Amino acid sequence: MIRNVGTADAPDICRIYNKYVLASTFTFEEDPVSESEMESRISEVTKEYPWLVFEADNKVVGYTYARRWRDRAAYKHSVETGTYLDANYMGKGIGTELKKAMIDELKKRSFHSVIAGIALPNPASIALSEKFGFAKVAHFKEVGYKMGKWIDVGYWELLL
Repeated sequence: MIRNVGTADAPDICRIYNKYVLASTFTFEEDPVSESEMESRISEVTKEYPWLVFEADNKVVGYTYARRWRDRAAYKHSVETGTYLDANYMGKGIGTELKKAMIDELKKRSFHSVIAGIALPNPASIALSEKFGFAKVAHFKEVGYKMGKWIDVGYWELLL
């Protein structure tokens, strides 16, 4: 079931996200996020942007959110999105359902440009984005350094 996030979801979101923080280069954060910090992020983001969770087996097993792309006023119609799944629920179509629900919500809110930043390589995230019509618009080489290696980042964009 897909629903809007609440601050009570912070523990489950931390459980999912912190595995990426500690064991992957898919996020450039290096320290686990506390539940109180995640509650703050949820409260701040949801003032203006959607954040959706996928609930299964009485817990959040995936989530997607949108946030401001850049601070300048002219960017107000553009958002950046991210989607994270519990590893035990990958390959079950949950990412697809979340991405579709987010795009639908962003259309309802009259956003124009949706941007997905993807640390490379990440074929699953690329495939998910391109499934919905996102096109690669940028590739930055070695802009992140984590886990002893330089990481490229690509940007995919969807115009609504």
